[in-house]
Amino acid sequence: MTKPFTVILVDLDGTVMDSAPGITRSLTIAMEELGLGVPPPARMVEFVGPPILDGLRDIAGLSPTDSAAVLERYRTRYRSVGAFEAQPYAGAREALERLRELAPVALATSKPESIATRILEHFELAPLFTVIAGASDDESRSTKADVITRALELLTRAGVDVARPIMIGDRIHDVEGAALHGIPTIVAGWGYGAPEEAAGAIAIADEPARLPDLVAAGAPDRV
Repeated sequence: MTKPFTVILVDLDGTVMDSAPGITRSLTIAMEELGLGVPPPARMVEFVGPPILDGLRDIAGLSPTDSAAVLERYRTRYRSVGAFEAQPYAGAREALERLRELAPVALATSKPESIATRILEHFELAPLFTVIAGASDDESRSTKADVITRALELLTRAGVDVARPIMIGDRIHDVEGAALHGIPTIVAGWGYGAPEEAAGAIAIADEPARLPDLVAAGAPDRV
């Protein structure tokens, strides 16, 4: 027997926003200014979604010192320009509006919370979210599991029933981070994740319009 989800957690980059251009461009400029090698475009896309410092270590192979220097320059450009070199995916706004009819919707992103809030306000999407949870500016809170913890805490303070959450995201970090909380994930198939990153998800949506039906179907148990 299935039960309805009581709250819907939604990722930002690769799920609501097509944000790769601003992220990859800002990172490329930061690395070039510091005289560091820039990974090929196919690898740069892998930066979209996970914490930036993780990508600088795992994708670019940078030392902690160089990573910190790149992050500082990246954020300077991204906060003023790159964050807005993005667009909501076609149908994302309508999907969020329909999801809100099923349960409260919360943002859970590894992007710094302050930047995520500005992006949602800029594109007039902020009112669709009951709470906005993201990484801390110093990245001490940056993993998806930690961000989900914050989202659930904010939702609880707001009086939202968090007994049966569902996560919607496009990367393995979403699936694994949610699983650490015993939360199932629906993968956004239009995002930046490779097909194998959907392993462990309860469903894959091929377009935003499919999300409300998949969420409405519920799930028998948490993962």
